[in-house]
Amino acid sequence: MKKLSFWALISSSLALSPMAIADVSDGSAVIGKPWSEVVDLARGGEVNWFLWGGSDNINRYVSEYIGGILKDRYDIKLNRVGLSDTVEGVNIVLGEKENGLNDNGSVDMIWINGENFRTMKQGNLAFCGYLDTLPNNVLVDWTNPAISNDFGVPVDGCEVPWSKAQFSFTYDSARTENPPRSIAELIDWIKANPGLFTYSAPPDFTGSVFVRHVFYFAAGGVENLLGDFDQAKFDDAAAKTWAILNDIEPFLWREGKTYPNDINALDQLFANSEVNLTFNYQPSRVGLNIQNGTFPPTTFGYGLSDGTIGNTNYTIIPYNSPHKAAALVLQNVLLSGEAQHQKALADVWGVAPAIEISRTSEEVQANFAKVEVHPNAAPAAELAKAALPELQAAWITAIEKGWLANVGSN
Repeated sequence: MKKLSFWALISSSLALSPMAIADVSDGSAVIGKPWSEVVDLARGGEVNWFLWGGSDNINRYVSEYIGGILKDRYDIKLNRVGLSDTVEGVNIVLGEKENGLNDNGSVDMIWINGENFRTMKQGNLAFCGYLDTLPNNVLVDWTNPAISNDFGVPVDGCEVPWSKAQFSFTYDSARTENPPRSIAELIDWIKANPGLFTYSAPPDFTGSVFVRHVFYFAAGGVENLLGDFDQAKFDDAAAKTWAILNDIEPFLWREGKTYPNDINALDQLFANSEVNLTFNYQPSRVGLNIQNGTFPPTTFGYGLSDGTIGNTNYTIIPYNSPHKAAALVLQNVLLSGEAQHQKALADVWGVAPAIEISRTSEEVQANFAKVEVHPNAAPAAELAKAALPELQAAWITAIEKGWLANVGSN
């Protein structure tokens, strides 16, 4: 997917439609206000949501299902602005702040987590302190550290959880009888099967998380990396990681002379039988790709014996959003049991909810109990038994920069 330039993104977002008169950019107009007043402010307006646009099923869910609810119930127009990388949306807000555009920005909400959230929080680019205004905030378990901390950075009322994700591998049993079940096995497998493995180049988020799995292995386990960034620990693990990745590079697809740009490109290589393994933050993607004919029915997802990385993703409202009331209504819809159930359906998205199902209505709980998972996808319960935490954002930034300097530039 071709990335849009900074100014092209700004131009496209500003051209979406005029700012709704009924909405406001002043946060004090919505924080702590009765929900009926927030809805009245938002009604008849619009909201510009910037998010990764690389998945057709996610795009449909957002534009058609969520957009339909906003239009039918609140007369709010949802403008979905697709990004090839979340940092593009963050950079728009940063650029607007640097240019003094503090009241009428072009971004109302971003799908975000990790280092991008850290950038917005540290740069005072986030609208914070309003979560208790959302009626559906009661469905969120903020006592859970995996929710209240985003890659080790306290949320502090500056973003709203949307989904949970966990990494899983994918193989075709017709081509690979016994796929590697650990990072150590994978390294040996790559050398024994030259040309049949690759990964997307960091900072693509899927390629980046694969490199972190190797980093955890090189460090002797994630427990040796948790906490604040430690340069000495990083240097030790990084040296071992770059050595491993450079050692396997000649055995990668096209001898490691080039890497896929993103997960869609990697999945296509797998579908074309050019590589025998792929992977994703969305275990349900296996079922979706089987159903749409991209992957053969002999495709299966699985986890690793030494664990795979999982995290929570969120939505954030920039400080200079001109449609804050509409953005709050959008976030409240996304948190609802109804919307969380819809995206949990295997033929919609199949992603794990960010809310506590036990706090929803009996009807929603009953609907969740009926959710069927594609039999070829890695079971969420199995993956959860060996879930690995994400590192704090400073580690991830250093790992991505280190890969580019020590592996990607070779």
